[in-house]
Amino acid sequence: MSRRGPLKSAVPSHLVSSVRRCSRTACGRPAVATLTYVYADSTAVLGPLATYAEPHCYDLCAVHSERLTAPRGWEVVRLAVDTGPSRPSGDDLEALANAVREAARRGHLRVLRSPDS
Repeated sequence: MSRRGPLKSAVPSHLVSSVRRCSRTACGRPAVATLTYVYADSTAVLGPLATYAEPHCYDLCAVHSERLTAPRGWEVVRLAVDTGPSRPSGDDLEALANAVREAARRGHLRVLRSPDS
């Protein structure tokens, strides 16, 4: 909070998407796979979308992951990739709820009241 009131975001939150996009230039499709390189072995590994975006990994959409080729002398290792839209499963949501319950039970969560109330 600044002296002039609440801070405003540079980009309205309704314009920000939580879906990771393909790393290829001018491609806005949702990412379904992550590409990593093992330079020591001259290998490109294409696998399921990583949980977190990493600086030296490249997220690719279904189209670009299918078209992927490697430089001459390199090997491409393709791990099983689900190209369907990713949605949290019931197990994911249950695990998240259990983690929140456990943190609350231990007293690690607390309600922060605004200074006005």
